[in-house]
Amino acid sequence: MEENKMTVSSPFGLHLVHLDLKGAPPKVSYLAEIFPLFRTLGANGLLVEYEDMFPYEGELKPLRAEHAYSASEIKEILNLAKLHKLEVIPLVQTFGHMEFVLKHQEFSHLREVEMFPNALNPHKEESLMLVSAMIDQVVALHDGLRWFHIGSDEVYYLGEGEESKQWLQKEENSTEKLFLSHMKAVASCMVSSHPEVKPIVWDDMLRGVSEETLTESGVAQLMEPMIWDYAPDLDEDDKVLLIEKYRKCGFPKLWFASAFKGATGANQSLTLIGHHLKNHLQWLKVANSTPADMLQGIALTGWQRYDHFSVLCELLPVGIPSLAVCLQALQNGGYSEKVKENVEKQLGLSSLEIDTFMSESSGTFPGSDIFTLVTQVCFYLKPSVDELLERNSLLAKWNAVMQELQAALERVFYMCTLEEWMEENVHPSLHKLQEVVDDLDKAIQAQS
Repeated sequence: MEENKMTVSSPFGLHLVHLDLKGAPPKVSYLAEIFPLFRTLGANGLLVEYEDMFPYEGELKPLRAEHAYSASEIKEILNLAKLHKLEVIPLVQTFGHMEFVLKHQEFSHLREVEMFPNALNPHKEESLMLVSAMIDQVVALHDGLRWFHIGSDEVYYLGEGEESKQWLQKEENSTEKLFLSHMKAVASCMVSSHPEVKPIVWDDMLRGVSEETLTESGVAQLMEPMIWDYAPDLDEDDKVLLIEKYRKCGFPKLWFASAFKGATGANQSLTLIGHHLKNHLQWLKVANSTPADMLQGIALTGWQRYDHFSVLCELLPVGIPSLAVCLQALQNGGYSEKVKENVEKQLGLSSLEIDTFMSESSGTFPGSDIFTLVTQVCFYLKPSVDELLERNSLLAKWNAVMQELQAALERVFYMCTLEEWMEENVHPSLHKLQEVVDDLDKAIQAQS
């Protein structure tokens, strides 16, 4: 797919925009508006983390969220992606971060540790059958897949289940080998069922594994690691050494993962562009020290929750200016005045602020009204309520802003997202204001 390659300035074949659907999943109508912009800004692929938004069928039907996309909506999303030349790579967690599966009573017996719904028990045959069924259903709705991301990051509590404790009593066994054996089993199942599709895995559970153990496990021939680091000051030398280790262990190809939002605080509402830009500039340095034939591409992650039970972080429309800057920096091999001007033009922003939040923000990109109104909330709602300068007019003003924001959010998100975001960011302050206004009114009435 040579036509999908980005400009010569970028060392990456694929620039994937990550859609984290486990929080604030956008309506298909918004994706139709935003996909052309992704392509214009320099993306040529999507890493779609479906989580509970996939229309699982049969025994897996309980996994569906209330507003899960229908099969026809998935087809519509995929057609839109194809129309705008965005290659889709699905992501389905198969070991850790399995809360959306293991929270359900039907599957709770497959937990590694009974109390915690995040990690899957790798000793049960049914665990492998479960994740294979999930993968098969997702693959069935996608045509022409080249890659499939099987997750496998942050497998907390692995080795702490009763079966694992018994297994680990044998001297030759270790938690690392337990992780590698399950991951290999999942990838082997996938490759035998779908030989044309290559598994991708998050690399964090592989980093500390010795070269010898990793090589002997045989995982390198089955999958491609995605090295993730979202820090603005990521250590270039460390990454080069890690890449060299993976090469020695037999991994022929690998990926990088950066972040354009959702990596600076679990309840972050606004995106600090400079933080994420620095992260991408560091990854560019690493890419320039990586053998070109090893590097498949980079996923620009945009986390929406830190995990299934966590609160919402920045909404997608709020993170678009950051995504634009990061994609353009990758495409141009760095950041410059030219990149800044291009982003301002593409997004209809009068002035792009990199190192501070844009307090007076506006734009013409899809969802820019949400970006503007959320910025207003974050900058002025709490302070103005706390000051309580003009009680009744203040309440009326903020109620009007909320109605406008609600209408903007309703166009892009489902009601449950709207309610959750408002509950987290708006209602506490407005309730406080209403109580004070009511108390003042009562006090005034008592005196008259």
